[in-house]
Amino acid sequence: MPFPEPRNKLKYSDTEDETPLMDHDEWAEENSSAARSSRRRRPLVTSKPSNNPRSTNQQHKSRTISFHASAKIKDKYPPNVVRNQKYNVITFFPFVLYQQFHIFINLYFLLVALSQFIPPLKIGYIVTYFGPLCFVLLVTIGKEAYDDWKRCKRDQENNAQKYQILTKDGIVLVPSSRIRVGDLVIIHKDQRIPADLVLLRTSEASGACFIRTDQLDGETDWKLRLAVPYCQKLPTDESLLEIDADIYADFPQKDIHNFTGNFSNNQLGAITPVVEALNVENTLWMNTVLASGTAIGFAIYTGQDTRAVMNTSHPETKTGLLDHEINRLSKILFVVTLFLSLTLIALNGFRGLWYIYLFRFLILFSSIIPIGLRVNLDMGKTVYGLQIMNDKEIPNTIVRTSTIPEELGRVEYLLSDKTGTLTKNDMELKKLHMGTISYGVDTMDEISSHLEMAFAPRHEPTHTRNTSRNAISVSANWVGKSRRDITSRIRDIVLALALCHNVTPVNEDGQVTYQASSPDEVAIVRWTENVGLTLVFRDVHEMHLRTSHGEYLEFSILQIFPFTSETKRMGIVVKEKSTGEIIFYEKGADVVMTKIVKYNDWLDEECGNMAREGLRTLVVARKRLSEEAYHDFEQRYHEAKISMSDRKAQAQSVVSSILEHDLELLGVTGVEDKLQDGVKSTLEFLKNAGLKIWMLTGDKIETATCIAISSKLIDKNQFIHTISKVRNVEIAMDELDALNPDCSLVIDGESLQIYLDHYRSEFIDLAVRLPIVVACRCTPTQKAEITRLIKNYTKKRICCIGDGGNDVSMIQAADVGVGIVGKEGKQASLAADFSITQFSHLTKLLLWHGRNSYKRSSKLAQFVIHRGLIISVIQAGWLIVGYSTIYTMAPVFSLVLDQDVNHRIAMEFPELYKELTKGRSLSYKTFFQWVMVSVYQGGAIMIMSIVLFEDQFVHIVSISFTSLILNELLMVALEINTWHPYMIMSEILTLAIYCISMAFLPTYFDMSFILTPTFVWKVALITAVSSMPLYLVKYIKRRYAPPIYTKLK
Repeated sequence: MPFPEPRNKLKYSDTEDETPLMDHDEWAEENSSAARSSRRRRPLVTSKPSNNPRSTNQQHKSRTISFHASAKIKDKYPPNVVRNQKYNVITFFPFVLYQQFHIFINLYFLLVALSQFIPPLKIGYIVTYFGPLCFVLLVTIGKEAYDDWKRCKRDQENNAQKYQILTKDGIVLVPSSRIRVGDLVIIHKDQRIPADLVLLRTSEASGACFIRTDQLDGETDWKLRLAVPYCQKLPTDESLLEIDADIYADFPQKDIHNFTGNFSNNQLGAITPVVEALNVENTLWMNTVLASGTAIGFAIYTGQDTRAVMNTSHPETKTGLLDHEINRLSKILFVVTLFLSLTLIALNGFRGLWYIYLFRFLILFSSIIPIGLRVNLDMGKTVYGLQIMNDKEIPNTIVRTSTIPEELGRVEYLLSDKTGTLTKNDMELKKLHMGTISYGVDTMDEISSHLEMAFAPRHEPTHTRNTSRNAISVSANWVGKSRRDITSRIRDIVLALALCHNVTPVNEDGQVTYQASSPDEVAIVRWTENVGLTLVFRDVHEMHLRTSHGEYLEFSILQIFPFTSETKRMGIVVKEKSTGEIIFYEKGADVVMTKIVKYNDWLDEECGNMAREGLRTLVVARKRLSEEAYHDFEQRYHEAKISMSDRKAQAQSVVSSILEHDLELLGVTGVEDKLQDGVKSTLEFLKNAGLKIWMLTGDKIETATCIAISSKLIDKNQFIHTISKVRNVEIAMDELDALNPDCSLVIDGESLQIYLDHYRSEFIDLAVRLPIVVACRCTPTQKAEITRLIKNYTKKRICCIGDGGNDVSMIQAADVGVGIVGKEGKQASLAADFSITQFSHLTKLLLWHGRNSYKRSSKLAQFVIHRGLIISVIQAGWLIVGYSTIYTMAPVFSLVLDQDVNHRIAMEFPELYKELTKGRSLSYKTFFQWVMVSVYQGGAIMIMSIVLFEDQFVHIVSISFTSLILNELLMVALEINTWHPYMIMSEILTLAIYCISMAFLPTYFDMSFILTPTFVWKVALITAVSSMPLYLVKYIKRRYAPPIYTKLK
């Protein structure tokens, strides 16, 4: 909405201006209904209550805080304490132990280990039961404690940061945690905002300051904030302590783009207080950073009531899908164990204390469910993490959650942020089209030449130039469009681009930078500077330009009509000081500007051409106004602004009826938002790998759509269905019915919230079937809610990637969270499971490391289960411990280095990734195949040992155990696809260790018997019978039904 008065405030941010709750003369009549009015105006997006431990009544109440509020009143509101810890001293062990023992395999072995303290159930040595279990628990609990300790340290640092508070006793330095509602907080440049504040004063005379919001909404551009006009006019900062005023603020909510409030000043002798409406431009949200000057803010929300905290979700302990699958298989193995135990007791006729024997059999067969499974898998995950971090092709990648590397190979949905993730957020004007002539990157120098001619000082008497300034006057030589030459046309459009924007030049350490809420506006102003027309000064009232010849153009700002997602255009009314000429400039999307400008036959075609090139188009037009026309507009516009009903619509109606018709079309600009390196190829690879990709961004619909097209996320010929500004359920359902399953969906946050609140299941049922979904203007909470909704509805694995603080909730809600270290800081990276430096690194992370981690863990898990099933057949005392450790651990663990395809094939054929998402590497089918193999091999070894060595039955242990070791070494070799030097070394060393250990274990091995030829050839025969058939089966399968990847080698 346009600004009420340019001298009061100027809107530079991309958020929509808030309609004031009431005018000054309405206060007396409407004071009692202020709270109700604000509640009726609250945005729909925030209608859903947040989770908050405080009472609902207190949470949802609006508040009026006096500048002289007592300590008792301030203490009613929550303390300003930041807490991201998951546990405290009391809850740590209960919660962590619950997380560990709700896993079936851990609970099972805990019960088995505890049973050894009961004499009738004791079998073997207690250390063989407690040792592996304690190792697994200590590693896991220790890591959880360390992670939470780091979170605690970060919280302590945030809460201990010192801030200046303005009090009657002077300036007091207090930690952030002691800031209370009603405090006057002094913020200095580059200082983090500790609570949600209303901006009262700044060090700038205009009352303006800039903030960085990248850790809140993900946008790197600075946002302009404006002080309360009355407070800014006070002579000193200390005067704030003397005024009798209060601030009304709406109830705490998550919406970071809107705020409704009032500043009421009870002046001495006045009958009614003077009221100034407050909106989001008068606020400083927590976790934003003051980018310029010094500011004083009035604390309105603290702690749990702040926008930042309400949009933050606490991290949950993530458990991989593979761990859940293994947990289910462990339950099946327990049922098998119970069945075997009951069968043996039944064969004995349930005689005597059969229930004691039942438990003893269960303990005896406990090796069928190997505790070493968790140890091997956890060690394997550590290896995968090291391989990822040491990969030179994706440098500086960090694995922060080492428990879920296999999840990288199971992802089916990718939810990505836009700004800083897909794009560099670096804009550049690439094309300028003016109907009959067009300029590109290679011909921009011609524009500079024309501008030099247009603004060149003429050789006239000095008094003439000073009087008329006809050399640089906007109104110089006004002629019809058909008669204007190229130079004057270029001058007109460049001047329009240099004036029609919300950009402010900021001088930092001697360097001038441009700041605005929209990076494409900065790109355009930077371009005008490059071609010879520089913006050198701007405040609330005026703007100064400098030509390439050093001359200055000075303009008064009469009105500004900021860009909104509803109007899709931005306008400004300026007056050149030297001539008094008044001009209305406007730029916007072609869909709306086509109806505003005069008829032409080239605009639609050229905008379509630029859009196909992935450029963001802006149509630029102007209209000259006489003094009488402008004063008529100003009067009617003021009447609309003070209207009691529907002010916003009435004000827009005045603008449309007087200004926005028959505008002179000046031209069209094409701006490119540079993509991150390798984004197009990465997205193409991931789509070919079967991933469904959603873009969740806080940016505007037009920007997000353009980036989706330019990045090839949406195909150029694909139909785009846009849903925006849906405010009621009837329209929402109609839009959903009109949605074609083959099209791409673009939806804004306001409409999305309608579906989440009223048509959740209908929306997600259709959305998950769409090829591409782009959600714009999303809050951090919405991003996380969409992530959980897709995860719960589809039961598929979700990967979320982002680079800003606004992406943290989404990343933590995903099965796999990936953070990018970029311009927006490290907050997303620190909260993520995996940290990378470029979006393109995601390809190798998923297609290569994800594949290897899942394939290897699946094979390792099933092989360890197979090893446990076989050893359960042979009860050989301490040899069981040796079998699971020194005799087979190294060869079995070497499977974590195996790879079924090489790196080149995995990256060239992303379609191979689709097989992983089906979960075929570890399934009930493969599990029962391994069970059958184990039963066959265990039975073959025992039966053959008894048959071939019936005369040497006393040596049955050494016979069968030696065959078992050789069989396992051969089985490892059978499962290896690509040999690694460590694999060969582990096989040879393990065999050597076993042979040497025989001499030191006379209880189990008789060397005089073992060294006989009869022992050797019969053991060889047993080993061949147990393992050779499996080699034959593998050969036949590879010959007649080979896996897909073998055809690519």
